[in-house]
Amino acid sequence: MARDRRVKIRESAALNVHAPEDVFALLVNDSHESVRISVARNELTPHDLLRQLATDASEEVRSWVAINFFVPADALEQLAHDSSEKVRGLVNWKTSFAVSR
Repeated sequence: MARDRRVKIRESAALNVHAPEDVFALLVNDSHESVRISVARNELTPHDLLRQLATDASEEVRSWVAINFFVPADALEQLAHDSSEKVRGLVNWKTSFAVSR
């Protein structure tokens, strides 16, 4: 599934919570933004790959990393200083929400 030519199939593979780590490792570098967003959305994506996605060229990918509940603290801190106001705002929202709970 991770090597399928169809983007929707690769997106599904990236969202699969039962996917092995090597699937995430392959899809984190996918040429389609939507596939990388799916990797960033998955709560079981390994921390090292979330760190990699925190530096992705796509603002949307970085935004999804910022709101992933399991993003490592160092990646979230990096995103707090992101060039995108949207990404910084999501980090601020997430951290203020977590503090108020």
